[in-house]
Amino acid sequence: MQTTFSRAIVSFLAALFVGSLHAQSLKRVEQADFGKTQDGSEVKLITLRNSKGMTAQIISYGAIIKELRAPDRNGNFTNILLTTDTLQKFQRFGGPAAIIGRVANRIAGAQFELDGTTYKLAANSGKNTIHGGRKGFAQMVWTVQDVPEKGGESSVKLVYLSKDGEEGFPGNLKTSIIYTLTDKDELQLAYEAETDKPTIVNLTNHAYWNLAGGGSCLDNVLWIPSESYTPADADLIPTGEIASLRGTPMDFNQPTRIGERFKQLNPKVNGYDHNYILGGEKTMKMAARLTEPKSGRIMEVRTTQPAVQLYTANHLGNTAVCLETQHYPDSIHHKNFPSIVVRPGKPYHEITLFTFLAK
Repeated sequence: MQTTFSRAIVSFLAALFVGSLHAQSLKRVEQADFGKTQDGSEVKLITLRNSKGMTAQIISYGAIIKELRAPDRNGNFTNILLTTDTLQKFQRFGGPAAIIGRVANRIAGAQFELDGTTYKLAANSGKNTIHGGRKGFAQMVWTVQDVPEKGGESSVKLVYLSKDGEEGFPGNLKTSIIYTLTDKDELQLAYEAETDKPTIVNLTNHAYWNLAGGGSCLDNVLWIPSESYTPADADLIPTGEIASLRGTPMDFNQPTRIGERFKQLNPKVNGYDHNYILGGEKTMKMAARLTEPKSGRIMEVRTTQPAVQLYTANHLGNTAVCLETQHYPDSIHHKNFPSIVVRPGKPYHEITLFTFLAK
């Protein structure tokens, strides 16, 4: 006769076996329809899965990460990105977790000079340009391309051709982003771009992270291993100076609660919107570690990019944290900043890796 304990063990093993069969029956990569844009373009929804239960959903509109479900310390999965549920809402309110380009962040005066030619851009942030212009890559429909499956990885490639003169930028720029979800609970973003004329490129993903799945981000603990930043004026245009973080409210060299020094910041900003320098070497390096104490979720960010922009969703009541790996804002106007010029035959290539833990 089975004891209560032995019956419980048998039930547990049976549930585990059924769960394993269910996990094996799910495809690592699936594609579905996600509606049509106002001009009739079809938008696709791609679901990436790993063997541990994590999922990432990508839509071809804006190459947006629509959802990323990660476990807490108890194994409970929750979406940890600010998102919405329909294509119409993404089009109406903009795309959180979209690919931003051609040039992320700001360009002073909505113009730049390259090889003796001045290019005028849309002034969509006061007198300046932000995030690629009026539409930018975040509001374009990308083409979905399959990526051959590798052991322990689920990937999708999205491609967009930005034509010469789009948003005022020169050159036909073919851009691709490969999203890869691994069995190590990593989400990798691999960016590539090539042009037929000299142009400028600075790509990032504008993900709004909330590791608790809701509420404020102010109790999150943040570590950014950076010694310096680029001070900016009232319009958040860099002055060109490289300044030390030591002794400032922006210093996160020691893990610090995000909301701890809010009162020391400029009240007009209502939070963080600062560019942290990581180093110019083209190697993978730690950019940040974000910890949500209640759930135990931890997100580590590594990148080949030279900087990370910390933004605390100031216009949304500090409900999320953006850690946008990128080149410095307004780099084209500062010779002492790493160059964002891309030329024919010399493709742009950057990688950012998000690793998710729970303790």
